[in-house]
Amino acid sequence: MFKSTLTIVSASLMLAFASVAPAHAAVDADAAQALFKKNDCTKCHSVDKTKKGPSLKKIAAKYKGKADGQEKVIKNITTGPKVKLDDGSEEEHKIIDSKDPAALKNVADWILSQ
Repeated sequence: MFKSTLTIVSASLMLAFASVAPAHAAVDADAAQALFKKNDCTKCHSVDKTKKGPSLKKIAAKYKGKADGQEKVIKNITTGPKVKLDDGSEEEHKIIDSKDPAALKNVADWILSQ
């Protein structure tokens, strides 16, 4: 009886620890970069240089430590809001061509990891 109870408790603990996995899976950088390039995001953004739009490092710094950073990046790339450019002009942000929530989260996490 003691042995079966110990086995059940051990299995329960293992299950509990398995469910405490990180909320964000590892970023698939290759897939994120492919989606980024496919949607011509590189026309306005680069990893470390300001082009027509801010660098990815600048975007990542803006949202660093903010719980809603991923959500805000996804909203920006999926809803086409008006964005103010460094030259003071405004234009609608291009909408990324993907409806896959996992792909959108991956590209947002990749941007935020810069």
